[in-house]
Amino acid sequence: MTVEVTRELIVERLGSVTYDRFLFYLMGPYKSFNLNYVLSEEERREFEVEDLPGPLRRLFQNKEDIDAAQALLRRVQGELRANPGMNAFLALDVDIDTDDVDAVTQSIEYARCSNATAFVLPFLGHNFGVGEEAGSILENLADTHGERLVFIHEDDVTSAMIRSASIRWDLRVETYDTEDELVAKLRRFAGGIMHRERRGGLSRLE
Repeated sequence: MTVEVTRELIVERLGSVTYDRFLFYLMGPYKSFNLNYVLSEEERREFEVEDLPGPLRRLFQNKEDIDAAQALLRRVQGELRANPGMNAFLALDVDIDTDDVDAVTQSIEYARCSNATAFVLPFLGHNFGVGEEAGSILENLADTHGERLVFIHEDDVTSAMIRSASIRWDLRVETYDTEDELVAKLRRFAGGIMHRERRGGLSRLE
């Protein structure tokens, strides 16, 4: 690892908001389809979407769904940064090259550095699953950061991993029906963590 992921690095690379030190890491399905870390350089040269199994092939063929997932996260991020002004961010915002730190390790470290982390799963016509990064974060951080993590999925999304994660790690799982409801639940979740940090119920991250 040639770049050390720290809270200071993340804060430095994000824009200024009212609560600069309260980092809220937003994850979504679009990050799970970056061929630069899923496949080697040689595999990428030979890669053909048609060779993938049906469900994976549909994911790569429906790029508009992946773009829509990222656009949703951007809108939610903007709402949280505006009100109440917490430092919500996506992995792309920190801008660390995957040649320096692979994407899965980045996600683990972003979650470790963050006051709160949310996995947001929209429906978008099919089930994306939660991806390698979500599983890796839970394996590494559920014991120490479990109270700072939440899955929040659209009502129509079903996932065996979500169900097993809620049992295995006693993970908080929420559902939403509209984008406004999604934003409201994320505000409430992060606001609860902020309140507990101020009252001493959770340690402050420095």
